[in-house]
Amino acid sequence: MTIAVCPGSYDPVTAGHLDVIERSSRLFEAVHVLVAVNAAKTPMFSAQDRVQAIRRALDEDGYPQVQVASTTGLVTDYCTQVGATVIVKGLRQNGDYEAELGMALVNRKLAQAETLFIPADPVLEHISSSIVKDVARHGGDVRGMVPDCVIPMLADVLHKERVNHG
Repeated sequence: MTIAVCPGSYDPVTAGHLDVIERSSRLFEAVHVLVAVNAAKTPMFSAQDRVQAIRRALDEDGYPQVQVASTTGLVTDYCTQVGATVIVKGLRQNGDYEAELGMALVNRKLAQAETLFIPADPVLEHISSSIVKDVARHGGDVRGMVPDCVIPMLADVLHKERVNHG
């Protein structure tokens, strides 16, 4: 059985992320969506909230072969722990390839895991977590950019930000 890992920050999970996860689930018997926690970044959502949002979004569509977890360690360590031999990354046309290629080579060295690049769906390739957060912070409509379960989460976090910052 081939196990694949789809790592990312998922802050928040977007329609583009879900597209890559769903497409991966058609290629591999088991897919682990891994929320990677980067101590150098300040995320909008906790790792637990990101994991729960992904689980809720996937449960709505029914993907029993997909597991969701988080890690503060290396993605390659997680791959070794679960026996994953493939890391799946979605690529948009914004220079993702250059950024991801070096990481793919390091991942192969550290965990003997090959990286599979899946091109973004052209309808979704403009969507990123950063854009979603920016649009939401300015009162824009993010429906269709994120799963429905993320919309109230965004509203709640943004309300708390406004209350705490005046």
